Amino acid sequence: MAMVANVSERAEKLINEIIERELAMFLAVRSRGRSICQERPSTFRSMRWMAHSILPHAALVSYLGDLKQAEVDERNLLEEKYARMEDLIEPLNDNPKIQEIVWIQDQWMKDFAQRYPHIVKGGGPYFRIYLASELETYSDGTLELYHAAVMKAADAKENLAEQGYRNLFCKLGYDSLPATKP
Repeated sequence: MAMVANVSERAEKLINEIIERELAMFLAVRSRGRSICQERPSTFRSMRWMAHSILPHAALVSYLGDLKQAEVDERNLLEEKYARMEDLIEPLNDNPKIQEIVWIQDQWMKDFAQRYPHIVKGGGPYFRIYLASELETYSDGTLELYHAAVMKAADAKENLAEQGYRNLFCKLGYDSLPATKP
């Protein structure tokens, strides 16, 4: 398997294992109706791959550990995430790093959407709720590693939202992000 952007073969294997565990949880989510996303596992895999492609190896290893522990504990982290998004359950984690990550990621998404409006609308309340709800399912150890990666990128003036989309477009066979349409 060829490397994509900054994603090594080692990370690719790890990301794929994470995604398969997430997909199993996602397909088992009980909700008010079956989501269109549940009917399109290939889209789910692509979007989750993009989200994980920007994370350092240690954060991926830690998150995989979170998923494995959740399976042992008979928890469905994706069901919990969607229940939090709909405010059906109490907050799962009040770690202050969650709001720091969400604020920075939201700024990155807004910046990316401004430069590439034909690719993504980006940022805003729904994005913040989605990301915070997901981050609440992470262990504090995973949050520490994720936060460190976000802060490192922010300090370097890098935009991880843009990098994720660059990785995805590269994986899809494009040399770069498509130019803004006139």
